[in-house]
Amino acid sequence: MTFKIHLARALTEAFAPGLLVAVLLLVVGFHAGSQPGVSRWWGAPAALFAAGIPMAYVVRGVRRGRLTSHHIPEREHRRGPLLFGMVSVAIGTAALVLLGAPRELLALLAAGSTGLVVFGLVTAYWKMSIHAGVAAGTVAVLVAVFGPIALLGVPLIPLIGWSRVVLKAHTRAQVVAGSIVGALIAGTVFPVLR
Repeated sequence: MTFKIHLARALTEAFAPGLLVAVLLLVVGFHAGSQPGVSRWWGAPAALFAAGIPMAYVVRGVRRGRLTSHHIPEREHRRGPLLFGMVSVAIGTAALVLLGAPRELLALLAAGSTGLVVFGLVTAYWKMSIHAGVAAGTVAVLVAVFGPIALLGVPLIPLIGWSRVVLKAHTRAQVVAGSIVGALIAGTVFPVLR
């Protein structure tokens, strides 16, 4: 196996959508906690419902042989995990609303839910890159929260996209479309609702 393949696999794993979502929720939750009287740990339960529980569902599917990989390479197998993720995020969001979670975190969950719906609808017909979409959305949210300094993360988007193409998980068009859709959703829904 070549260095290029090893690097592509390492990038795909290190920047997997579930991991990026969990870290982003923790970062935004911690940031929201800088307001007086707000806990910095609201991101933990949000990460559980938006990333932990859906990822456990996927891993269980792999172990039972219903899914071939935790990256769900077959387009037709993505619908169930995406629907399960939507339900998990909806339940988590409802619980966090009732418990009084900070608006910024709820805005991020709303952006994530919107992304799940859009990617879920597109997946019925085409395999747009969720890796690329989450990477681009993550950078868009970080720019909204921390300002232009977060633009330093932009080079990761094509690098993650490159890894998906090298591994033959997606075409360039699927990576570009995923990046654009992820950035547009996160770059509009999150700032408007926060």
